[in-house]
Amino acid sequence: MPLKFNNKPCILALTCILFSSLHTNAQTIPFDAAVRTGKLPNGFTYYIRHNEEPKNRVTFYLANKVGSLLETDDQQGLAHFMEHMSFNGTVHFPKNELVNYLQKAGVRFGADINAYTGFDETVYQLPLPSDDPAILKNGIEIMHDWAHGATLDVAEINKERGVVLEEKRLGKGAGDRMRTKYFPVILNNSRYANRLPIGTEEVLKNFKPEAIKRYYQDWYRPNLQALIIVGDIDVAKMEQLIKAKFADLKNPVKEKPRTKYTVPLTGKNQFIAVTDAEMPVTSLELMIKQPELPLHTVAQYRQNIVRQLFNTMLGERYGELTRQADPPFLNGGAGINSFIGGLDAYSISVTAKPGELEKGFKAVWRENERIKRFGFTATELERAKTSYYNQVESVQKEKNKTPSDSYVNEYLHYFLHGTAAPGIDYEFNLVKKELAGITLTELNSLAKTVSKTTDRDILLMAPEKDKASLPTEATVINWMKDIQAEEITAYKDETSTESILKNEPVAGKIVSKQRDGKSGITTLMLSNGITVLLKPTDFKNNEISFSGFAPGGTSLYNDADYQSASAANMIPSYGVGNYNTTAMEKYLSGKQLGVQVFVTERTQSINGGSVNNDLEAALQLMYGYITEPRKDSLMFQGMIARSKASLANRQNDPNSVFQDTISAVLGNYSVRRTAPSIEKISQMNLDRAYAIYKERFASERGFTFVFVGSIDTVTIMPLLEKYIGGLPATGNVEEAKDLNINIPAGKIEKIVYKGTEPKASVNLVFSGAFDYSFAGKLKMDALKETLQIRLLERLREDEGGVYSPGVRLNTTKLPQGRFNMTVSFGCAPENVDKLIASSLDEIEKIKTAGPAQVNVDKFKAETQRSIETAVKTNGFWLGYLSSQLQNKEDLNQIDTYIQQLNTITPADVKDVAGKYLSGKNYIKLVLLPQKAQ
Repeated sequence: MPLKFNNKPCILALTCILFSSLHTNAQTIPFDAAVRTGKLPNGFTYYIRHNEEPKNRVTFYLANKVGSLLETDDQQGLAHFMEHMSFNGTVHFPKNELVNYLQKAGVRFGADINAYTGFDETVYQLPLPSDDPAILKNGIEIMHDWAHGATLDVAEINKERGVVLEEKRLGKGAGDRMRTKYFPVILNNSRYANRLPIGTEEVLKNFKPEAIKRYYQDWYRPNLQALIIVGDIDVAKMEQLIKAKFADLKNPVKEKPRTKYTVPLTGKNQFIAVTDAEMPVTSLELMIKQPELPLHTVAQYRQNIVRQLFNTMLGERYGELTRQADPPFLNGGAGINSFIGGLDAYSISVTAKPGELEKGFKAVWRENERIKRFGFTATELERAKTSYYNQVESVQKEKNKTPSDSYVNEYLHYFLHGTAAPGIDYEFNLVKKELAGITLTELNSLAKTVSKTTDRDILLMAPEKDKASLPTEATVINWMKDIQAEEITAYKDETSTESILKNEPVAGKIVSKQRDGKSGITTLMLSNGITVLLKPTDFKNNEISFSGFAPGGTSLYNDADYQSASAANMIPSYGVGNYNTTAMEKYLSGKQLGVQVFVTERTQSINGGSVNNDLEAALQLMYGYITEPRKDSLMFQGMIARSKASLANRQNDPNSVFQDTISAVLGNYSVRRTAPSIEKISQMNLDRAYAIYKERFASERGFTFVFVGSIDTVTIMPLLEKYIGGLPATGNVEEAKDLNINIPAGKIEKIVYKGTEPKASVNLVFSGAFDYSFAGKLKMDALKETLQIRLLERLREDEGGVYSPGVRLNTTKLPQGRFNMTVSFGCAPENVDKLIASSLDEIEKIKTAGPAQVNVDKFKAETQRSIETAVKTNGFWLGYLSSQLQNKEDLNQIDTYIQQLNTITPADVKDVAGKYLSGKNYIKLVLLPQKAQ
């Protein structure tokens, strides 16, 4: 149930959009005609749409126009607390029966069923199977209970205090402490500054039940609520159900007015510097606040396109600065984005290298000044337009494959904020009409107007140790004046008209072709010995994903070479063939493709994907990465400098220190598995990294490629012959070596004392050899999930000691059959030993008696429902086929998945728990605050 401090606006197809009240001085954008919408006499609103992506599924959202801003002083945090209570007892689902029922129906708590609370809204989400009438009917019952059926039992309220306090505890740290100081300034002392949704510890610990009941009676009312339903359902029948079910909701006799709060613009400029001992970097952000841009009319939509183009071109400019030989900062950028409380902000930000704040800030401000003086170029605008159009067109092409969640989010923001939601056809036509007419003059005018000199906040955050050397407001303003007095030259948009590749591939031939009618997979053998598998699907209209892999990887290099071997993954970032990095970025800006070439411990691999029209460009880029990689010593030096700078204050952050300790312990102190350090980075050598990269891709013999998606098996063949059949493939295949780097055996305990907040983090790790098999892995999955269910019930619901306990499982077949299972949670330091004991007790119960049958049934239901939708995605099949091939497993194992799943019994889970969670290999890792030492 995550909190949202600044609920980000949805997208109308793709573009980030902003909210406000309706403007009528221009053509209003119509609402999507495909949606059945209405309002009951009590003011309750509904939106219903039939959609079959995914099939046999429906998504329900209940939106409430109420959030933390409406709390009284004695209710701070209770809007969010109320959200929790909706899961802890309703009229038809007492106590925790709601979560229990949904888990039995295959809905996972946290992952599927969830909710969030923001300043202005509280939203509940519930995805359900729609092929079971009983579940569908109960879905409506649940939404009705959430609308106004919470029982608010006093005992349940008091139990939930601990859970919410633990959720608040997770957010404690440097960021929270600094935010408390700067929020009143940047929010102009508005109500937003003292109504953070998580609330105050004093209220959460001590509020009377009457306070939350008063909030519930005042604000959970039908004229502030909407039900959004999108999925594989009968719209007419669903509308009838809603009318019959929700008509009984009543508004209070004496309604409290629903005040709309805002952050006022004062015209003043402000400066605040905050420091913290645990802050790892120094950052400076300059925010220029202005009224938000609504999105209700065609004119506003056009203005929004201008903003998106502006942000795209800004991103390119700052990206070039980052790729310099000696980048002036760790990160820097600018853009117009939604802010909060009815405002947008043009922000210019920098994260500085240690001791180089002035240099970093001047660099970002100089680019801002360059754009103000000279504007953008025609070629920059043309690239941005092409990219924008192609993205919207791509969404339009997939309109009949749009997932229900995308529609739900559009209608959610339409209800909450009045944001236009006309449907993709209307929007696509609007883009075609408006985009061409947008001029460079408009963009350059925007660059000048957004960078105004009032309502400007400067926020500086830094480590406490640097407090004495931080600049004052006057100093920062003088830096700005220095840049404004500089003789700045106009930006030159250097592009290339050359072909990417210096040498075109010499195409090979397809020498054999076999099709498996059962799986629909066609296996090709190319003349250079490379194998290609094609799995055409209809899950998307315009999406092809691919991967390629061969054995070897960094395992073939000794420890002295390892850091350079890992740095080989930098090589593709230096460009391809005739194109350096900057030219490559500009070339790719209008294309919808992505290609990654990288070296892992056991393989050299390629991942990629594109829309159909850009498949050749993607394959050409892949071919270039393999055969014509570039070496750029200046960029390498810049990357090394940035990496070292980013690690300089890493020890300030307790979480980083804890993660480094975990890496060291679990990696058996291997140089290959421990956390990054300045010492390790210093060992990276560009010449050696480049040589290793070339060695790993010198021959593609042993490579296998998998293609999944909207494949035209006729048109793809010549592309495969050219760009994969043309790859070099000579010599012998080098198998990966087993380095025998495993999580250490035995009982190990490591406690890290770091940090000032009263919070602890716990990781309990079980590991060892694993008899890898399809059935064995499925039983381990059952163990993981049944343990997760019990820890959630005991540590969270019964003991109120944690917010979100987690269980992670990893199993591998190669180079050795291994497993590791990790139980993790955050809690109060004084509860560490108790909660560890409870966790180990639950493990012992599964080992001795096995899990409860109901929990095994929940695992089966959740897993079956998940796999039903997963197998209808390209991402699943690409990952599944690649994994099966690398593990030398049967490609048709998935056909018996449900059958194998249904055979699992509590006894099976008991057996694997006893075998693998013996406690002989048990590592306890705990992070405690410094004072606990």
